Amino acid sequence: MNRLERIAILAGGGPAPGINSVIGAATIRACLAGVEVLGINDGFYWLMQGDINHAVPLTIRNVAAIHFRGGVFIGISRANPAKDETLIAKTLESLDRLSVDAAITVGGDETALAAMRLTEAANGRIQFVHVPKTIDNDLALPDGIFTFGFQSARHVGVGIVKDLQVDAATTSRWYFIITMGRKSGHLALGIGKAAGVTLTIIPEEFRGAMVPLRAVIDLLTGAIIKRRSYGRRDGVAVLAEGVMERIDPVDRELFSETSLDPESNRRISEVRFGELLRTEVSRRLNELGIDTTIVSKNIGYELRCSDPIPFDMEYTRDLGYCASKYLLDGGTDAIISVQNGQFRPIPFKDMIDPVTGQARLRTVDIETEHYKIARRYMLRLRRDDFEDPTEIEKLARIAHLSVEEFRRQFEYLVADEPPPIHFER
Repeated sequence: MNRLERIAILAGGGPAPGINSVIGAATIRACLAGVEVLGINDGFYWLMQGDINHAVPLTIRNVAAIHFRGGVFIGISRANPAKDETLIAKTLESLDRLSVDAAITVGGDETALAAMRLTEAANGRIQFVHVPKTIDNDLALPDGIFTFGFQSARHVGVGIVKDLQVDAATTSRWYFIITMGRKSGHLALGIGKAAGVTLTIIPEEFRGAMVPLRAVIDLLTGAIIKRRSYGRRDGVAVLAEGVMERIDPVDRELFSETSLDPESNRRISEVRFGELLRTEVSRRLNELGIDTTIVSKNIGYELRCSDPIPFDMEYTRDLGYCASKYLLDGGTDAIISVQNGQFRPIPFKDMIDPVTGQARLRTVDIETEHYKIARRYMLRLRRDDFEDPTEIEKLARIAHLSVEEFRRQFEYLVADEPPPIHFER
């Protein structure tokens, strides 16, 4: 085994609390072994262009306290060489010119795929390991293993939502809060369940089916009606932005005028989804003779660069240490994970979906008690509302509808309601 002389560290994708902690711990461990460390500014962006003038020395002194702070000490970008073999070759050439023996990438599914492609193309010339991060918690790590940044983002998100709940109760209004989570509802559910919001809507609850925009509008309208039946004119709904991806393509034309990011994904952060829902639900309520003030709010960028909570600070320092140690011991071609307090490298190939060729993703399992309990605490129309004559009469009266008409307009919403929770004795 050849002794490493220089390790490069770079971050790709979007920011997440704890990236600085990975960088700091990995740097300190490598420096203690006498290995030089380079921080590559702005992810793969410059390397893909053959520009090696954006690498900075990392030392124990200049990274010693960066784990306390959010953001990314060396910058980040969504530039991804995995899209083109020419870019892979140019990136490897840049690393060769920097005399890099090994590299640590920090990022989500796209960055993990880039690290795997670079490993294959390098053919042993450069070692690569990847440290997985995403506030969406949607990388397919083993059950119970969070992606770092998720818990910190959830913590900050709950604080924001808590304040909005107080405002909603004080002013008798509703808030529709859209959170990040293009492909899964982990963050929305994590925030909504912890904060005890009125209801949370995630893409997984539609079981892979495309739904008309009207169904989402009616879910929210039904919750507002039911809340009124308990004498409350306020409420907070949290929705994962990925719900937009489940909207029927015909209705999705309402927000099709958005640009694409460097990964060819639609910039759904540009879509005023909350505003669209606010407008359409307000119109629906007006049709029913119900006057309600609704405010839409997006939270996401406020979470990505927040300071990590102690959980993520400790977790990411372990990950950074293990990343450097694994490289120093000759390891390569792996995702860095810590499971039950033990370091466990996961081969890149085990993280790839053989059908799509992309990194496997983890969605919310709506069959678990974790989800069913969250759902049970939500205030939304339920099957038993339609089975109880007194309850449905009250709901219909608030909506200024007959019982029969209320059933016709809203009962379809409970067709896929999860079954009751039963515990074995």
